Amino acid sequence: MNRVVVTGLGCITPIGSSVPAFRESLFSGTSGIAPIVNVPDAPDGNPGVRYSRAAQVFDFDPSAHLDSGIITATNRNTQFAIVAARQAAEQSGFLAHHAPGDIAIIMGCACGGRSSEESEVKNLYTRNARAHPLTIVRTMSSAGASNISIDLKITGPTLDISTACASATHAIGLAFHMVRSGMAAAALAGGHEAPLSWGFYRAWDSMRVVSPTQCRPFATDRDGMTLGEGAAMLVLETLESAKARNATIFAEIVGFGMSADANHITQPQADGAASAMRKALTDAQASPDEVGYINAHGTGTQANDTTEAAAIHQVFGERAAHIPVSSTKALHGHSIGASGALEALATTLALQEGRLPQTAGVSAPDPSLNLDIITGKPRTTDPTLALSNSLAFGGLNAVIALRSWQEKT
Repeated sequence: MNRVVVTGLGCITPIGSSVPAFRESLFSGTSGIAPIVNVPDAPDGNPGVRYSRAAQVFDFDPSAHLDSGIITATNRNTQFAIVAARQAAEQSGFLAHHAPGDIAIIMGCACGGRSSEESEVKNLYTRNARAHPLTIVRTMSSAGASNISIDLKITGPTLDISTACASATHAIGLAFHMVRSGMAAAALAGGHEAPLSWGFYRAWDSMRVVSPTQCRPFATDRDGMTLGEGAAMLVLETLESAKARNATIFAEIVGFGMSADANHITQPQADGAASAMRKALTDAQASPDEVGYINAHGTGTQANDTTEAAAIHQVFGERAAHIPVSSTKALHGHSIGASGALEALATTLALQEGRLPQTAGVSAPDPSLNLDIITGKPRTTDPTLALSNSLAFGGLNAVIALRSWQEKT
């Protein structure tokens, strides 16, 4: 089977709309979580919820990147996807070296075009107005993959995966297996989401899992998640092709595991998460003793963090308390279907630099979890193997294993 490496990165996120900007915020601990502003269709822009903060992308102007026709035909999440994919493709330079039909595009998106859908539904219910003729193409969850295909003229296997908060990790994992098996010569993989609409804010408020203060994963005083938006993309290709064209290699993807809890729609189970981590390690042909960093799903809710900690202890035993763990959601928020892609990007940069990002805003990790939570500042170390966890509503779990790039003679 082929070895699969990451040769391109791109992103539009609350902590930076380019990889260099994301990297700077990631390691400086600069959070993109801020007071909520400009909520589409909400009275006076106020969503009327019990929490006041979210991780919004403030520095994205679609007209700076896309022509008016594309902007009219797309929702904000798809615009994020196109621009992030362009960044990754340009950085990699892989398009010039592969036939368009040999490249796959595998995206994760859970919510689709939320703001476009809600705006049209509001017009229908309040004024019985005719829907905009582009409503369907703006709102379909697969719009991201389709528009990237059209924009970059890629004609290989192309699809969007929707598995709630694990969508992007499932997408990266599937793309990894396609390139490793030879089904595709290369792939663009990642996730995109722009769920910060009035109805979405209100729906999450009803669930009472959003923090009224600030996302603090694994903290003693954690009180919930913080919603976010964004997109991140990775270019995957075989090691052979990357070396043949002297491409920059950021990391190697070596394993992918997935599982279902088969238990409850909102209450995660440790057994399911542990199964996904074990499968990722088996797929990587790696020992648990090799893992030197875990980028946790880490939402900051009581249920998620307790369950994920229990799963880590199931997999790693006594060593669980000594593996560095962080959640970057305290920086970029929880962007639902895109979150796994942002975290895969963060894990890739951590491996490349030998610096592990901190869990921002946490001064007192919950001692009952018995984990080595990175706080205060990044930790300088040199892990060779890292896991990036995604644990979704519905009990759908996905984990990818990445290695730092090491040239082998």
